[in-house]
Amino acid sequence: MCLPQKHEFEVAMTCEGCSGAVTRVLNKLGDVKFEIDLPKKLVWIESDKDVDLLMETLKKCGKEVKYNGTK
Repeated sequence: MCLPQKHEFEVAMTCEGCSGAVTRVLNKLGDVKFEIDLPKKLVWIESDKDVDLLMETLKKCGKEVKYNGTK
């Protein structure tokens, strides 16, 4: 088992509703810790899951998503 890494994503969130949508899709993954910084439009996800899976999951909230790398 690999250690969870902290990944940074830029998500085009504009309001609480957007961050709520992000929270909902990430909670469905289970076993992920995440932080959302709405003003900076950033989401940090701590997980040992594949980046592509995290990216696809974030895209389910209907927003533009960009991967910034691990932190």
